[in-house]
Amino acid sequence: MARPPHARERVLDAYEALLITDGERAATLDAVARAAGVSKGGLLYHFASKDDLAAAMIARLDRLATEDIERIRTAPEGAVEYYLRTSVMMDDALDRAIVAASRLAQGGSTAATEALHGMREESAEAIRPHVRDQAALDLVMLLSDGLFFNNALDSHGPADGADVVPAGAALDALVALVLRSVAA
Repeated sequence: MARPPHARERVLDAYEALLITDGERAATLDAVARAAGVSKGGLLYHFASKDDLAAAMIARLDRLATEDIERIRTAPEGAVEYYLRTSVMMDDALDRAIVAASRLAQGGSTAATEALHGMREESAEAIRPHVRDQAALDLVMLLSDGLFFNNALDSHGPADGADVVPAGAALDALVALVLRSVAA
């Protein structure tokens, strides 16, 4: 039987969820405590301020991004294919942390902006040895950004009945096209 998450992680999970669904301004200490099912005093025991919550959220992103960089480097299918396929949001911990940090960045957090830029740069450095030149790296990175962004737009289902993000055979064909285009 799995252990229930510690109160600190529940609070951080609640903060992340509020950032994603309602934005940085709505993620007040009171709202986070309520969503986490803890008293405000319980929240303050773990995080003395909203800035502490944001710092912990960014630390979570950094940890998850570091783990993902290692997966990029060691992916059996290759760095480029792994990176592109995982650019389609799967609602995993890293995806949620990226979106939450993006909401912090939109609210003016320099630390979140720097963390997101740093994550992207580290990903690019892990992919660089697997592509022929800077233009090929740019293609991979920009396609990844587009897949992630369009998937975020499509999170409640396509508005007009047409998928915005390729899946299945369409994604396979896109990945194959990019691999032929960028091969080192």
